[in-house]
Amino acid sequence: METFESLRDAIYAVMNPVSDFIWSYILVYLLLGAGVWFTILTRGMQFRLFGHMARVTVTARGAGEGVSGFQAFATSMAARVGTGNLAGVALALWVGGPGAIFWMWVTALVGFATAFIESTLAQVYKHRNEDGVFRGGPAYYIERCLGWRWLGALFAVFLIIAYGLAFNAAQSNTIAQGMNGAFGIPNWITGLVIVVLAGLVIYGGLKSVARTAEKIVPIMAIAYLLVALYILFVNIAAVPDMLSLIVMSAFGFGPAVGGAAGYAIKAAMENGIKRGLFSNEAGMGSTPNAAAQATVKHPAAQGLVQSFGVFVDTIVICSCTAVVILLSGVYERLLSTSPGESIEGIQLTQDAMVDHLGSFGEIFIALAILFFAFTSILANFSFSAVNIEYLFRRHAKVAVSALKVVILVMVMVGSVSDLTFVWNFADLAMGLMATTNLFAILFMAPIAIGVLKDYERQRREGVHEPVFTPSVLKRPELVDRDVWPDRDA
Repeated sequence: METFESLRDAIYAVMNPVSDFIWSYILVYLLLGAGVWFTILTRGMQFRLFGHMARVTVTARGAGEGVSGFQAFATSMAARVGTGNLAGVALALWVGGPGAIFWMWVTALVGFATAFIESTLAQVYKHRNEDGVFRGGPAYYIERCLGWRWLGALFAVFLIIAYGLAFNAAQSNTIAQGMNGAFGIPNWITGLVIVVLAGLVIYGGLKSVARTAEKIVPIMAIAYLLVALYILFVNIAAVPDMLSLIVMSAFGFGPAVGGAAGYAIKAAMENGIKRGLFSNEAGMGSTPNAAAQATVKHPAAQGLVQSFGVFVDTIVICSCTAVVILLSGVYERLLSTSPGESIEGIQLTQDAMVDHLGSFGEIFIALAILFFAFTSILANFSFSAVNIEYLFRRHAKVAVSALKVVILVMVMVGSVSDLTFVWNFADLAMGLMATTNLFAILFMAPIAIGVLKDYERQRREGVHEPVFTPSVLKRPELVDRDVWPDRDA
């Protein structure tokens, strides 16, 4: 036991400083900087094209034998909408103060453009798989466009560690804790049930994941939104003060600053941006793996759909959690009685919901956790499978079969284990993922901008549904012609 603890402490001694450095001194500035730069390059596409994004998302149906644009959107939302929206927002609020919510919104606003760039690139450089579903994502476009397979492989390894292993264990742990707290169900029983249900879906392949996500995600998102709106309207008189608190705290004027305004701003920014990225995943490189699967006529169409996903995830669903917590009496009571103490994020959200809705609130949060986290497990498998196929091209089927077993084992282990180490390791892997992807798309952004210009030109010419041709690219030979044939060919 002492040997294990010594090994764990040694790993922490290396891992934590590296993770803290990446998040505090690289990603905070790289994410915001890249998002602002992409916003400028796209001429504020998140503002100019917001209505069109919403329309394209709702109408993105029909895929033949593949995955439809809406199914790809639902798969990416299944990964986005998880414990980060419930526990992550609460944790950001507690550690960074109400101002963290403001910086989550800022991260989302600039993240629209980042999500568009990476998802459009995934569409342009995707390839057709023998099962009829396209494959693509950062590992693929890094190798295709930059010629750096080593960097693509490195990204794929980071993603599999974060999504296939750490996040799946964390999601099942959150489900098990929620079921135990609300219904008294032992964690191991919940773990077994999740393993069986997840196994039924993931053994059906990527199409099965997409179909399941398409059915569950819209229902769970709308239900959560309706409950939050009810709480908002019941407490409408307190809303102006709540909004003022969020904005003032973002700039060091919150209730518990104690004169350390600089520290308060830094804490709010770091926690808001970190949890914002963890939630909406813009720039991380995860959602492009889902975006590439969509069967669409123009890459920009799916880029716009995935961009709209950032709005749904952070501006809508994360804000719902913030509203529930800040309009309850739980946050203020904890702030006055337990300042500086560590808390479980999901417990804060659950207590706040009980404060508003009584015992129904506890049951509702437990069910929300179940569906949010379960669909995240399915999407995490989808992303991991795409990347393990990239790493083991000649033995892809064997590698994916092994991945399915490993994921289900991690789901079971996660449901009954303490995951402090897993969460810390996931933070590091996620930071390395995002840094790798952002580095790549900063080089490749002009390609996505050219694709957007072609899409908008066709729309100005009256084309209702623009069609892509590789000839608009400077290097069309890098694109698979069986995926994107020339219209004039």
